[in-house]
Amino acid sequence: MKISVKVIPNARKDEIKLTGKMAEDGMIIKVHALPEKNKANERVIEILEAYFKCKANIISGEKSRKKIVEIL
Repeated sequence: MKISVKVIPNARKDEIKLTGKMAEDGMIIKVHALPEKNKANERVIEILEAYFKCKANIISGEKSRKKIVEIL
């Protein structure tokens, strides 16, 4: 499954919000990590893996706030 994710780094706390009724419609993920040295991307992957209870990979948008993530 592929989902679109908008990441907001340097937030007060880690948080997930669905933009539609289902995860496939997209998500907004706030992470406390800074967008330096891939820390925010790593935290996004950790959050998504905990949420879906399976592996996740960033397919595109590694240096952008808008990402496409594949849930395996």
